Amino acid sequence: MPDPSSGPPASQPPRRKTKVKKLRLLAILVPLAVLAVVSTIFGMMMAVASDLPALEQLPQVAKRKNSVLTDIRGTRLTTLTSNQGRIIVIGDQIGAYAKYAVIAVEDQRFYENSGVDLRGIGRAFFQDVVQRRQAQGGSTIAQQFVKNALQAQSKRTVFEKLREAAMAYHLTRKWSKERILTEYLNTVYFGNGAYGIEAAARTYFSADPNHQGCGTPGYTMCAAQLTPAESALLAAIIASPSRFDPVAHPGAATDRRNMVLKKMLDQQRISGPVYDDAIHEPLYAAITPAHVDTLKGSEYFVSWVRQSLVDQVGPQRAFEGDLKVQTTLDVDLQKAAQQAVNNYLSWSGGPTASVVAIDNKTGEVRAMVGGRDYDKAPFNLATQGQRQPGSSIKPFILAEALRQGIGPGAVYPSRKRFFRVHKGSSEMFVVNNFENEYAGQSTVANALTFSDNSVFAALGIQVGTKKVANLAERMGIRTPVSSNLAMTLGGLREGVTPLDMAHAYETFASGGKRISGTLGTSKDGPVGIHLITKRNDPEDVVKRNKPKTKRILSAKLAAEETQLLTGPVKYGTATRAQYGGFAAGKTGTTENSGDAWFVGFTPRWTIAVWVGYPTTLKPMLTEFRGSAVTGGTFPAMIWHDFVVAANKIIDDRKNEERAAKGLPPLEATTSVPSTTQAAPTAVPREGAAPEGAGTGGTDASGTAPPVTTTPKTTAPPAQTTPKTTTPPAQTTPATPTPAPAGPSGGTGGADAPAG
Repeated sequence: MPDPSSGPPASQPPRRKTKVKKLRLLAILVPLAVLAVVSTIFGMMMAVASDLPALEQLPQVAKRKNSVLTDIRGTRLTTLTSNQGRIIVIGDQIGAYAKYAVIAVEDQRFYENSGVDLRGIGRAFFQDVVQRRQAQGGSTIAQQFVKNALQAQSKRTVFEKLREAAMAYHLTRKWSKERILTEYLNTVYFGNGAYGIEAAARTYFSADPNHQGCGTPGYTMCAAQLTPAESALLAAIIASPSRFDPVAHPGAATDRRNMVLKKMLDQQRISGPVYDDAIHEPLYAAITPAHVDTLKGSEYFVSWVRQSLVDQVGPQRAFEGDLKVQTTLDVDLQKAAQQAVNNYLSWSGGPTASVVAIDNKTGEVRAMVGGRDYDKAPFNLATQGQRQPGSSIKPFILAEALRQGIGPGAVYPSRKRFFRVHKGSSEMFVVNNFENEYAGQSTVANALTFSDNSVFAALGIQVGTKKVANLAERMGIRTPVSSNLAMTLGGLREGVTPLDMAHAYETFASGGKRISGTLGTSKDGPVGIHLITKRNDPEDVVKRNKPKTKRILSAKLAAEETQLLTGPVKYGTATRAQYGGFAAGKTGTTENSGDAWFVGFTPRWTIAVWVGYPTTLKPMLTEFRGSAVTGGTFPAMIWHDFVVAANKIIDDRKNEERAAKGLPPLEATTSVPSTTQAAPTAVPREGAAPEGAGTGGTDASGTAPPVTTTPKTTAPPAQTTPKTTTPPAQTTPATPTPAPAGPSGGTGGADAPAG
């Protein structure tokens, strides 16, 4: 029997009362919290209403001032304007297809939403969570316009994004949708200096015969004449002007254009027959360069650094923010680079060259030759010309081999090689040496010096092509590097640019560290901007570049690789690059001499030189005194002439400073870093000539290269040193595009370089 003194169980009734109290408390607090949030948002939205007048675009144009670009020493390069200037158009001057295309891809519920699209935000949030990255944007056109008008950048706080949403909401109640769309199209950046829809239409399409005269007196605006395909292309560019650049990346631009057209079809903005015609329309996008007062010779660099500035501060501030931008270009070195090219490739109709010189300490670009004539051919070969690297890819294979413990003295067969493409497949990757000359066997060091394809194909396959590709990308190649077997000989699905080759080789020159900067280009690329200040107040610093380094290779490995890379210059395929001081590098020549490279470095600079025909993959079999152009001919000679001239420029400057202080002049720059003092590992085959040239080391005039004060080193004959080779040519495509693509496969030795 229960004890009465113990009382009734105390657990049940108190628990019910506690739960009831909690529920009542929640019932009170939750509505209050919701009311507080709503009140805060409403209050903020009412508070920002006063900011709307600042979004008027047309009156502000007259108040804005263009930014100015200078070189690293203060020499004026240009007044930075968007292509064709800033052109404001009204709604009636923009074609319907252009409006439909932008709405289709940027804000398909533009006419229904209230400036903020909750469904779009939810969809974007879901995709971001699923893909674990920022996969989609949820901003409406009104929100994007507010962001552009306020010069907001990508790194915005949550409060700033809420403020933009609030302003977009107010905007839809004050302005018509047609006005919002028109103002938005006047503030969008379409890449290649095209700021606004009319500037974009003129930049990309005014050279088209179907649009000649557009935008001039007596003709309609170019934006009013845009076809469905052209409209879709411009709309496609908005998401990423660099990634979907129709000139630099025509394939990616075409795919996205067709995606926009499909959205227009699905949203019933165009009919089926119009869609079918549009997706089969060839991609026409030939840049009409801006006619501005740019310092002669710096146009290609300016066109590149302009996009870098846009990435840093946004298009509106870049073009109209009254900034003074001190770039990394050195005008004197730029002139030296151009003169080095002109020394050998000035004849009309012949091949041309691209040169990029990077400062080893800072990763800053000091010189850039992107083509022969910017006004006639604004396509920048230095930054957009993706060409096959040939044997200049071999240092990356060597670096991976050294990482895996394979030393330079390792011996490999030097003979015609057959490699199975896939396990269980009968398809073979065939590798031949130049003129079918083999040494029987060769060390890795000699194979590098004399560019033995058979050895490096075997070495690359042994260490793993995927690992080589990954290392090349980590060192600075920003285009995807193929991992098929042909990549061991420089046969890539996508080519490489001279800018990236210089950047990647700089990792060797800097002791294994990839160097970029806080104002560097995308993916920690090379730097084109040194300092950004207010134009009317140089002390007001907007942004300053600070070098960034990331160790990719150990210092010991980089020193060993550097020593080995002196071999091609001292004894092998690049003897024409000798200038009397320390030099290391590697030549590269693709099938039938379609591309020729020399990428090398000195204590001061890393320099990449490419030679070829700019718009097509055309063999250069007779252009070098009746013989083939290889990496050891024009590229090495241009590299040599630039280094000699550039060293003199820097030394003269230093001596001027010393003279002003009463100090004696310095000796010419010819010293060799201590890391390369050791005796070379590679030794030349007796009587070996430079890469495929057969000219005994002479230049185009039949005489030895000038200012070569260091004689070749005599070494005992090495019977294991082969000449290099090019595999059969039957499978190598020669696509006539502004940036010729490489082969897609790895069979038959299709893309083996000649050195």
